[in-house]
Amino acid sequence: MISAIDLPTIEVGQGFDNVVQWMTDNLEFFFDFVKNFLGWLIEDVVAGALHSVDPILLAVILAGIGVLARGWIFAVGTLIGFLLILTMPTTDLWEETIDTLALVLVSSLVAVVIAIPIGVLAARSRIVSPIVRPILDFMQTLPAFVYLIPAIFLFGTGVVPGSVATLIFAMPPGVRLAELGIRQVDSEMVEAGHAFGASPMSILTRIQLPLAMPTIMAGVNQVIMLSLSMVVIAGMVGAGGLGSLVYAGITRVDLVKGFEAGLAVVILAIYLDRLTSGLAARTSPHGGS
Repeated sequence: MISAIDLPTIEVGQGFDNVVQWMTDNLEFFFDFVKNFLGWLIEDVVAGALHSVDPILLAVILAGIGVLARGWIFAVGTLIGFLLILTMPTTDLWEETIDTLALVLVSSLVAVVIAIPIGVLAARSRIVSPIVRPILDFMQTLPAFVYLIPAIFLFGTGVVPGSVATLIFAMPPGVRLAELGIRQVDSEMVEAGHAFGASPMSILTRIQLPLAMPTIMAGVNQVIMLSLSMVVIAGMVGAGGLGSLVYAGITRVDLVKGFEAGLAVVILAIYLDRLTSGLAARTSPHGGS
């Protein structure tokens, strides 16, 4: 019988450390580019644009978007929720909420831009799908905190490592639901496209993607929700936003700050969840409400 002491030592962690160190030494130019680009996009473009709008006006604009997505009841609830954030006494709560919104929007956008093509390719290829699935399983089961370790080594501290860790953590459902949506398209519709001489790209863009869009939008919804779930964790590496307030509330045992920041996260999560689910209903080929 072989005891545990007789088994060879496989230094998996050391191997991972060596890979990260090699990337740091040899791909510094690439990671500097990603850091500068994401930092500019999140902080200067999105957050800068949102901060430039008067808070009450921005709350009204977000509520107006809610009208288009789900109707007046949702819009009124949105307006009440964001006005509540504005009136809570925690310092810089609104500013941190906007920073969190910018981080989530950019991270989710990048994750979706990467995830949907991979999902489509997996749905259309018998080779890609079995390769992608175990990778997605690994990405979904790896503890979220672990993503921060290589992100810090590669990008330092700040908003960028938080964004990178967030988009990697949030990407798997986008890939899975994009693949599922394409696979669920009625094969007779695809065969009809072939019968009329449509090219594979035309079948994808005019038949499969429109019919799969509700499922793909459900994946977008899940990407956004997972991005928000990383907010507090990202705050631990200096990403700012509501995560930093929650983390400060935990470390200082400040119940008021922690609860108000957590409530702001909930309000933002409800808004984005209902908004994307409403858009998913509207993209359905059968219509939506």
